[in-house]
Amino acid sequence: MAARAQGPQARGRHYGGFVPTEGVRVLVVVASKHGATEEMAGSMSRWLAESAAGQELGVTAVLQKADHHPDPAGFDAVLVGSAVYGGRWLEPARDWVSAHAAALRDRPVWLFSSGPIGAPPFPPDEPHDVHPLAQLVGARGHRVFPGRLDTNLLSFGERAMVTAMRAPLGDFRDWDAVRGWTDEIAAELRALRTGPS
Repeated sequence: MAARAQGPQARGRHYGGFVPTEGVRVLVVVASKHGATEEMAGSMSRWLAESAAGQELGVTAVLQKADHHPDPAGFDAVLVGSAVYGGRWLEPARDWVSAHAAALRDRPVWLFSSGPIGAPPFPPDEPHDVHPLAQLVGARGHRVFPGRLDTNLLSFGERAMVTAMRAPLGDFRDWDAVRGWTDEIAAELRALRTGPS
């Protein structure tokens, strides 16, 4: 297996031998407006390490905000998520992915979105900008999770918009689904030990 010291260029575009013998470092990058998406990303960080595959690999997951401009170079895999407003990711997440596209193409990347609310979650569609971002970095997957709408956290303008749209209030996050997807990612990382899938 390749050692981490060889860097992403030595690992190659298709992630062959990306898993270092001393453990797997995963960078979790998030853009969150009112904290709900960041809470999801924090749980993903913990669950990646706690999962059976994560423990086997020795996963260490580091959570960073996109607007803090973290460098993905020292990490073996990356998970990027954003809250969705108006059918789009937040600008810090879009900008971070674009700025680090070359580095992200050299390691496994997963994307997630948080925003639909209600039962069933609305809107049901994927954010407009996720598909081109996923293609840009060769993301292995994208998942949309329901979000949270708490008027106590909204600005006056946001509350007026929510009232006008008659948007349902509450916390619609599906923690079982979030944990299940996190476990799937850890299992994929384990499978990548033997090379590209």
